[in-house]
Amino acid sequence: MEPIVKEEAQKEIDKFAGTPVYVHLETTNGAYASHFNAQAHNVGAFIRNANVTYEHGKIISTGGGYRVGLKLELGWVYAEGLTDYEVDEQNRLLMAGHDEQGRLMVALEISETPFAHEADYHE
Repeated sequence: MEPIVKEEAQKEIDKFAGTPVYVHLETTNGAYASHFNAQAHNVGAFIRNANVTYEHGKIISTGGGYRVGLKLELGWVYAEGLTDYEVDEQNRLLMAGHDEQGRLMVALEISETPFAHEADYHE
């Protein structure tokens, strides 16, 4: 993955607009939250292979990261804190946010084909 270049990422987001796609979205502060602070709560969200068609998508800078919003017919999907992205060999748009230690904090991935159900070394 490379650091997000807003204009390039926007072009990739636009390519999927109006097309049925599969979305993977997850957020986490990981097990490291309570590992370092017994009072901390582990939080996270995970959705894989949500089949959506978004009207348009938008990436904006949040000062230190980016937010990507996907406008659906009846609402929005968005992820905040994204820092890196790539288009992989399967033409999937993979975006992630990592903390200063390189740990995953958020991921938003868009594909025209379903993501694997099991962990895959390519994902």
